Amino acid sequence: MSGANPFLDPARQEELYGRASRLAGRSNALMRAKTTGRPVPDTIVGLVRAHHERPDRLGLVLDLGCGRGTSSLTCAQELRPRRVVGFDAAPALIEQALQRARRMPGLPVSFLQGDFHHLPVAAGSCDVVVAAFCLYHSPRPQTVVAEIGRALAPGGLAVLVTKRLDSYREMDQLVAAAGLDPRAEEHESLYVSAHSGNLAGLAAVSLDVLAVEDEEHSFTFDGHDHLAEYLATNPKYELAPGLYGNPGALAATLHEFVPDRPLTTQSLVTFVVARSRGGRP
Repeated sequence: MSGANPFLDPARQEELYGRASRLAGRSNALMRAKTTGRPVPDTIVGLVRAHHERPDRLGLVLDLGCGRGTSSLTCAQELRPRRVVGFDAAPALIEQALQRARRMPGLPVSFLQGDFHHLPVAAGSCDVVVAAFCLYHSPRPQTVVAEIGRALAPGGLAVLVTKRLDSYREMDQLVAAAGLDPRAEEHESLYVSAHSGNLAGLAAVSLDVLAVEDEEHSFTFDGHDHLAEYLATNPKYELAPGLYGNPGALAATLHEFVPDRPLTTQSLVTFVVARSRGGRP
């Protein structure tokens, strides 16, 4: 693959997350395709309820890499802690999360922009820290996990979520077969820094791992037009300049070179639940 892994390249972050609509378009296309797998925010809530010693009396819940705020809002609604803080590096995503929260008045949720290698919270201040689909954006995920350990109160719980290295490989195969990126199957996984195979080990350096759950998530895109909505801004692929960010042109190219049929693909999602080493409350 030419250049750095886009998830680990600081020069790519403005391109990837400078506009919330870019992430929203890709996420919405993926969610419309989903056929199996629990909603991840709901699963996070269930894991907190199952493993925290006092899930009905939570203080601060910190949601790292909160993006557009979906997990933060779900935790605020379902767990009813004293406070939820969503935390993300991208100002555009924080602004959209704030806008979504304003449409749900009364929830104890706020959002902050910053670097998750240096959390702006006191040691031992968090009852729960969530890090879903974000640790693979760090070249040093163990540093982030150590910060999570510092932030957790005695008995506090971390819920970490990532994907398998070869997630969406059927999509790679189609992109290569269509000539959109002939080397699509050769590129390094976007999740190489923190993936299903190493997440528990990363957590165990700073936390006590309580549970690891793997769940297969399946997606069926109903044709080239639907798939192009997802592919057009997927940073893994080296698309021609006229195709990147242009779902219509990308769909037209797919129609030209491969038969239009549904595409089913999978992603293994791994949840690691871990407790702080500060002892029980």
